[in-house]
Amino acid sequence: MIALLTRDLKLAVRAGGGFGLGLAFFLILVALVAFGVGPESALLARIAPGILWVGALLACLLSLDRIFALDREDGSLDLLATAPLPMEGIVTVKALAHWITTGLPLVVAAPLLALMLSLPGEGYLWLFLSLLLGTPALSVLGTFGAALTVGLKRGGLLMSLIVLPLYVPTLIFGAEVARRGAGGLSVEVPLLLLAGITCATLALLPFASAAVLRVNLR
Repeated sequence: MIALLTRDLKLAVRAGGGFGLGLAFFLILVALVAFGVGPESALLARIAPGILWVGALLACLLSLDRIFALDREDGSLDLLATAPLPMEGIVTVKALAHWITTGLPLVVAAPLLALMLSLPGEGYLWLFLSLLLGTPALSVLGTFGAALTVGLKRGGLLMSLIVLPLYVPTLIFGAEVARRGAGGLSVEVPLLLLAGITCATLALLPFASAAVLRVNLR
């Protein structure tokens, strides 16, 4: 499992469109919003939680089609399917590698980029915590979408159509945590709901992804 994780991390760093692409997209999106809205601090502060969460969501979406595509192209996926490792474990490692190379950099960068959007000081901690808690769900949901479309040529658009509706609950509650935190309001309810979504995806979707991969590899 550790060897597979190390291999996927190296591939993400070496392969084009992997590590760093999501972070660059996140930075460009936030900068464009800040330039487009203009120097209206009150408006920027009000929309900052939603913009940052939408940017993180779209940045995660960029690299989802590469989770299984490289392994499918070189035949590694067929070898992994016959390996002694359970398919559920392989899927979990793939999702973890995606989160480390895509989600985690976004979590670290978000508070810095929030400065461009004039996010109130009370919201930085809650923005960081909401992304730290919610981005693993984005990676796991994305892995499920990638598993559904792994056998299709140019399945990226279809995968986006499948995954984006599944992302909506995480987006809603994640942005709500950051918004309430920035406004000094109670974040307990949306934070618990966000945690519940993440725990449910981590518990259930690796099995669904593994089942879909077994069907696609037959």
